[in-house]
Amino acid sequence: MTSAGKLKVFLGYAAGVGKTWQMLAEAQTLKAQGHDIVIGWFEPHGRKETIAQTEGLEFVPRRVIEHRGAIFEEMDTEAVIRRNPEIAVVDEFAHTNVPGSERPKRWQDVMAILDAGIDVLTSLNIQHIESLNDQVWHVTGIRVRETIPDWVVGEADEVVMVDVTPRALLHRLERGVVYAPEKARAAAENFFTESNLTALRELALRQTAHQLEERREELRLPEPVRAQHSGLDERILLWITPDPSSAMLIRRGRRVADYLNAPCEAIYIDRDTPQVAQHLNFCRNLRIPAHCLTGSDSAVAVAEYSRAAGATQIYVARSTREAGKLVRLVKDMQVTIVSERIRK
Repeated sequence: MTSAGKLKVFLGYAAGVGKTWQMLAEAQTLKAQGHDIVIGWFEPHGRKETIAQTEGLEFVPRRVIEHRGAIFEEMDTEAVIRRNPEIAVVDEFAHTNVPGSERPKRWQDVMAILDAGIDVLTSLNIQHIESLNDQVWHVTGIRVRETIPDWVVGEADEVVMVDVTPRALLHRLERGVVYAPEKARAAAENFFTESNLTALRELALRQTAHQLEERREELRLPEPVRAQHSGLDERILLWITPDPSSAMLIRRGRRVADYLNAPCEAIYIDRDTPQVAQHLNFCRNLRIPAHCLTGSDSAVAVAEYSRAAGATQIYVARSTREAGKLVRLVKDMQVTIVSERIRK
């Protein structure tokens, strides 16, 4: 049986910090050392210095897909697997594939390549990590639509933070290194403000430090001891309702559970609404198991299940009518009431 490949993520806080350049520089080093390495996908964005880093590297031809009368190119994942290199370079980890592709997301393509025993180098910006989606929106005012479940990034064997100061990145933007002049001006007026970049950089540094600490803990503790320090005294329960703020609730609960290294599960009462179905699909993507409860009194049903499951923290949407009653029923547990904050 083929052992899975290793995943290395080059993480940045914004476009232009140098993730792809650094990833390709490593690819060149690995090739010089005699490793069999190919480029499965590379997005140049017109950046001459980055394009120059691909010189001499083998490209796997892209797959051409027709969709609604237009022609698109995507990574040919199956061709990469057939080529069977030792290492594949796959740019833009969070990319959404065009309809008609074998898989909807590029991170799923990467998982298929890893399952084939091929190591992968990939690039990712911090705003594409799912549980940080709300924080990024609150900081920048921009809702990022392409996201990657936290567990995917958590399974990386190595995460490398590629960093420049926000001021240096803005100078790159002004010089036309990041985008063409017209797009650069628009970016500077919106996403690429110094305050936004500073906040995003802080998120990236925290994420990297958190994963590094987790890896150190894994290496430091033998398995029996690790189980004793796994946060099993904490258990997170998410009450899913049709309310849109359930998405934020799921992200927050998942992130808290990850930090505490604690179990996290979701419960719901009404399975028939499309909104709940959407939230449950979101839970599946984040590897959160979900259970349907029955009962004429929702708050009582949630409280009884919480006690039976040994929950210590419950997350519920502010708009849930029974939220106040639940708080009274589970005074020995921490109840966090989550609401969707509106930017002005």
